[in-house]
Amino acid sequence: MLVNHMRNRKLSFRRKSPSAASKPRVILRLKGMGFAAFCAFILIVARLWYLQVLNTPKYQQAAVSNEVRTAVIAPPRGVITARGGEIMATNQVIPTITLSRLSASQDPAVIGALGALLGMTQSQIEQKLHDPQYNVYQPVPLASQVPLSQIIYLEEHQSAFPGVSVSLITQRFYPNEMTASHLLGYIGQITSSQLAAYAKDGYTQGDIIGQSGVEAAYQKYLRGIPGSIRYAVNAQGQVVGTLNEKAAVPGDTVELTLSLGLQKFVDSTLASRISALHKQGFPAPAGAAVVMNPNNGSILAMASYPTYNPNEWVGGISQANYNALISSTNNEPLINRAISGTYTPGSTFKLATASAALAQGLISPGSVIVDKGTFTVPNCTGPHCTLHNAPGEGGLGPITLHTAISASDDVFFYTLGYRFWINRSTYGTEPIQQEAHAYGLGVPTGIPLPGEATGQVDSPNLRIRQHKFNPQLFPYSGWYVGDNLELAFGQGETLITPIQLAVAYSTFANGGTRYQPRVADAILSPNGHLVKKIAPKVTGHVSLSAADHAAMLQGFIGAVTNPLGTGYYTFLSYPYSKYPIAGKTGTASVAPGQQPNSLFVGFGPLPNPQYVVVMVIDKAGYGDTGAAPGVRSIFEYLMNHPVAPAKL
Repeated sequence: MLVNHMRNRKLSFRRKSPSAASKPRVILRLKGMGFAAFCAFILIVARLWYLQVLNTPKYQQAAVSNEVRTAVIAPPRGVITARGGEIMATNQVIPTITLSRLSASQDPAVIGALGALLGMTQSQIEQKLHDPQYNVYQPVPLASQVPLSQIIYLEEHQSAFPGVSVSLITQRFYPNEMTASHLLGYIGQITSSQLAAYAKDGYTQGDIIGQSGVEAAYQKYLRGIPGSIRYAVNAQGQVVGTLNEKAAVPGDTVELTLSLGLQKFVDSTLASRISALHKQGFPAPAGAAVVMNPNNGSILAMASYPTYNPNEWVGGISQANYNALISSTNNEPLINRAISGTYTPGSTFKLATASAALAQGLISPGSVIVDKGTFTVPNCTGPHCTLHNAPGEGGLGPITLHTAISASDDVFFYTLGYRFWINRSTYGTEPIQQEAHAYGLGVPTGIPLPGEATGQVDSPNLRIRQHKFNPQLFPYSGWYVGDNLELAFGQGETLITPIQLAVAYSTFANGGTRYQPRVADAILSPNGHLVKKIAPKVTGHVSLSAADHAAMLQGFIGAVTNPLGTGYYTFLSYPYSKYPIAGKTGTASVAPGQQPNSLFVGFGPLPNPQYVVVMVIDKAGYGDTGAAPGVRSIFEYLMNHPVAPAKL
């Protein structure tokens, strides 16, 4: 019975067999699990195929990038030459002490030892080591033009200076130092704004580019084509070898229109003229001079005073030196006053007024105006209604245009300004302004140098804009008869640059064709082949009849030959018969109690002028005693040293 009992209990725990209805569900579940496993397998295989086959180039490139680093090789900058081929800006190879960043990190003691040898502090060296302009895989230059004794010492004690080497590095060099510095410009490290603008051209942080003058204007030619070095590095970023190197291509040569001999003379003449004025008691803080070929716009010389040495910028300028160059106490030597300085033109503006009066038929060459020494505005009451000639000058009586120009007679030009005003219905509201703009006054000349000032010619629209801009500084927005009189003899709100004055008188001197100023004749490849010829560019015309032009020309000739001429005594002993010239003085009031600005412009030799010479000196007194002697000296130089034709 016990056996039967146990058998019965065992039977009571036995599972029941699945029913026929549940078997299909089990089979379906097993099939689903198998299908899911199969799909997962397919996905794994597909992913492996994608990673190992389709994406192989990508991951190969990633692997290579972890092993290879590329350093850019800066190309030698292109040379700048004068028209005769003389070198104005070039490159020189100089020995430079360099230090490896890796060695400095592994053996910090080398910083102190090297600093003691070079006379540098540890912080100065560390600052250079962290300068982003230097590639992390190349040695960092610390000091250049070091004494030969230091180089020999380093070579004899290499074990004491791990990672230190003497490298030959190319640097910009200006052999003529301050000569034509404003025209040439200077170089410097690319700024963040420049980098954003030039990034598409392949520039990177730390690149050295032209910052002013020709260096900036012709940057794309002077730059050259960068090269590269591909380094092999290990997992720690250490260079373990060089894979390959692509040589840099030097920049092109820029051949200037400038004559080096003339440029040196103009620089010297401007500086000596200002020095002489200082001895006479004039402030004369600054000035500019331009020599231009009126027949094609070529700039033969351009000077600005005070000046600077562009070599100061090579390798990075110190903050102290930079502050000195922009200091108002030093009269801001960085400013190129030939293109950026703006001056009231004074009587040099009478070129535009006389041309307008003749072209519009307001007067003829033989028209007579009586100069009584003063001009009183009709129907005007008050102390400001009567205008005078220059101090010390009485009336000249009945005179025609050529005498008025020679003597720079103000009453004659007051009269023209008044007649234009009362006949606005016939001649329009701005006939003088339109003629001035036709000559290039108060408008950009287009000279291919950065920083050109626009200037302005006084006008009703200008007064409205000034008042809207600053009502307190410019309380009057109207235009009155007195404004038209001031405009006519070159005062009021008119401001022009020396380069505009050169363009205006060049236009008159050549018979009416206005040229854009040129500073370069050609671009040449490093091996001397012509890349680009820079042709003269016409930007406008002034129409004067032969009779009108002749009458004005006689006036400009009389300025230096007629005893009534404002420049007569300055040119009294000048060899006019050998080298005839014409000219015009300008004396421009600045502010009450201050000396006027002095201007003189001349052109010659006649009858086919080859040169226009302009000199402007701040607060230097009358045009005939301030600037005119400098222009005379330049013409005497040109008489004996004519500028040779360009090479190309």
